Amino acid sequence: MNDAPTLDEPLTDNLADRPIGLPELIEPVDPVAFARLYGEPLFALPTDLYIPPDALEIFLDAFEGPLDLLLYLIRRQNFNILDIPMAELTRQYLGYVEQVRARSLELASEYLLMAAMLIEIKSRMLLPQRQAAAGEEVEDPRAELVRRLLEYEQIKIASRQLAQAPQLGRDFLAAQVHVEQAQQLRLPDVAASELQQAWRDILRRAKLVQHHRISREALSVREHMSQVLRRLQGRRFVEFAELFELDQGVPVLVVTFIAMLELAKETLIEITQAEAFAPIYVRLAYTPA
Repeated sequence: MNDAPTLDEPLTDNLADRPIGLPELIEPVDPVAFARLYGEPLFALPTDLYIPPDALEIFLDAFEGPLDLLLYLIRRQNFNILDIPMAELTRQYLGYVEQVRARSLELASEYLLMAAMLIEIKSRMLLPQRQAAAGEEVEDPRAELVRRLLEYEQIKIASRQLAQAPQLGRDFLAAQVHVEQAQQLRLPDVAASELQQAWRDILRRAKLVQHHRISREALSVREHMSQVLRRLQGRRFVEFAELFELDQGVPVLVVTFIAMLELAKETLIEITQAEAFAPIYVRLAYTPA
């Protein structure tokens, strides 16, 4: 008899005394899982898996409303927007609405009003045209629709141009740099033109209150320099206009102004300004003992 083992009896080797099956009958120990469900490998599709028919939908043409659909149909077929063939346009529009209604009745409701308007225009065009009076033009039933389409196209082109403009956060980011500020406040320098304008304002105000006097008075620049220094002592800032006595006349104002320029030249006073076009202030450049 032939003692060869049958296919139902596994072969054994003498080394490990373990069964050795045929390669065709060996199932993989760890097959590759094609998916994972809650972290567990999934090797076969469940038999009770239900996939709804509208689980995956691909929209090739998405329209933002009825006017967008009408403009698309007109431009795609090179219709003259001023002479629209209403029969063909209405047929194509209703065909699209019927497709949308089959998928979503709520979405199709937005297009039904325009569909009624197209049918009305088509019906009015089928009626006999009434005779217009002399000098009057026959009203075209499509005029209102053409006006709305042209306005919508202009708005759509403008919105596309705005979308192509650089936008913060999409095309570029705003750079934010933290600059350490100095502890000591540094006031900006006063320009010569600003000092000149302040002096002109003083002269203009002095002419409004001056009196006509005929006299000869000897004025000392040094004396007015001392007066300016005395007024500034004990005060942190003094406004530029407060250092002038308008009722003393223009000669005194001129000498006082010259005295201030001499003090600034000798760095005894500082003329400062908080910001552009702000009032001008004067202070001592030193702290008296």
